[in-house]
Amino acid sequence: MRQAFVHDAVVSLAAGGDVRAPGAAITVALCGHWEHEPPCPLAPHHTAAERSGDEVRLRVLFAADPADEAEVRSRIEAGLSRASLDGPDGVTTHWQLRSAHPGHIRRDEAAHAEQLVQS
Repeated sequence: MRQAFVHDAVVSLAAGGDVRAPGAAITVALCGHWEHEPPCPLAPHHTAAERSGDEVRLRVLFAADPADEAEVRSRIEAGLSRASLDGPDGVTTHWQLRSAHPGHIRRDEAAHAEQLVQS
């Protein structure tokens, strides 16, 4: 049975870069492309991005079978380690992965986490 998990990461985003690009790279790593039919094949997920200067904090809330947790985390970090993504407009966004680690589900995320588990 799936459970909810969190993975936090920080990237440095190049000037003019699309703040959505690192999250899209995570979706590509987990699902094959940022645009796909539901459900997500490995782990339903949601990525929030908060920018402060050239730093972007990413918070990935995902649901997976506990046996797949390590694989999902590995794919998230692999997607971010690619350090660039060609957007649908043909513009490439570059970033540098600064840190990534497991996080904890906050109370305000509990309902969303449960939706991911049930999806």
